[in-house]
Amino acid sequence: MQIYDHPTFRMACQQFDLVADHLQIPADDRDRLKYPKRSMTVALPIHRDDGRTEVFTGYRVQHHLTLGPTKGGLRYHPDVALGEVAALAMWMSWKCALTGLPYGGAKGGIACDPRKMSVTELERLTRRYTQEMIPFIGPQIDVMAPDVGTNEQTMAWMMDTYSVHMGSTISSIVTGKPVGLGGSVGRREATGRGVGYLVNRAMDTIKLDAAKATAVVQGYGNVGSIAALSMARNGLKVIAVSDALGGLFNAAGLDLWKLDDHVAKERTVVGFSEAEPITNEQLLVTPCDVLVPAAMERQITAANAGKIQCRILAEAANGPTTPEADEILAQRPEIFVIPDILCNAGGVIVSYFEWVQDLQSFFWTETEVVDKLFRILEGAFTQTLHLSRKQNVSMRLAAMSLGVKRVQEAKRTRGLFP
Repeated sequence: MQIYDHPTFRMACQQFDLVADHLQIPADDRDRLKYPKRSMTVALPIHRDDGRTEVFTGYRVQHHLTLGPTKGGLRYHPDVALGEVAALAMWMSWKCALTGLPYGGAKGGIACDPRKMSVTELERLTRRYTQEMIPFIGPQIDVMAPDVGTNEQTMAWMMDTYSVHMGSTISSIVTGKPVGLGGSVGRREATGRGVGYLVNRAMDTIKLDAAKATAVVQGYGNVGSIAALSMARNGLKVIAVSDALGGLFNAAGLDLWKLDDHVAKERTVVGFSEAEPITNEQLLVTPCDVLVPAAMERQITAANAGKIQCRILAEAANGPTTPEADEILAQRPEIFVIPDILCNAGGVIVSYFEWVQDLQSFFWTETEVVDKLFRILEGAFTQTLHLSRKQNVSMRLAAMSLGVKRVQEAKRTRGLFP
């Protein structure tokens, strides 16, 4: 399908093809599993604050609805494209199936730069996008959540727009909302906490002492900052971080609480006085025990996969490692990879909890949320590790095999209509 042609979608298809070969999936089933069920592209005209009218492009891709409604984030970024969104929706399908959630994968995006837009402009854009999507979304059809460039406020605007259209408050239309509007405690921290938990489990697996370990985090946003704090609480020393504008390095370890204060004021890690500057390229090859890519896709490539110097590669971002880089990492058994569809699954797991709580109008404590989150992650990690060792395959192939096989079996059991 040429409409999805994009480097990230081609990468997702490469990964799927490897898994399909491994599972010996019949040719007749492959395209049905691979390609999205439906995709939408919408024009979004809004009034800018200076009086101009500007038209943005928005996307939503729903990969499959076999196991339940689709679930996935909405990102605001200048480089958003239909093929990228389709790849992210596909990965979300395997992630939900791996962790046993009753969802298919979805993803949405708007090609814009939220850093260059006012709050009122972002509200107009969000409400217009939601209005255009109303025929294709709903609590039992497609449920959105925050992603790159979006947050709790974005979800609040979406919920309000949908609710006004329907004539009653429908909190289950989105997850990642403010707690006061039906959001779940622990949702904002869920992805980063999950990364921290799985890093801890990986250290147990390879017998790495947290008190002597160092960590590097690429992408010091919501996920990366909370993952860094979670690892620090487990005893690791975080020595380098970065964001879209630059990076920092301090061999003695960064004071994350002071860094968070700096980021809250400046909206970037750049300029933090207690560290020296470092480029993104330097950061990825900095010697450390745990490397956490928590930024965008395709960061670990054939050009740098042979140079990274870590014991654990914890993929907090979606699709940070290319298939070409995977081939190189396969020749480096000293590196334990926690694949993205497992490593960053905490966000969608607690989004599921939020959806369930909204449907029932019965809310849990943060202790309950975190306990249930870690139980699901533990099950997925244990199953993936067991299959990896049993079949002598990579952690990525094991994780994706579990996810893809569950979707394949569900489609086979339901049959093909008509």
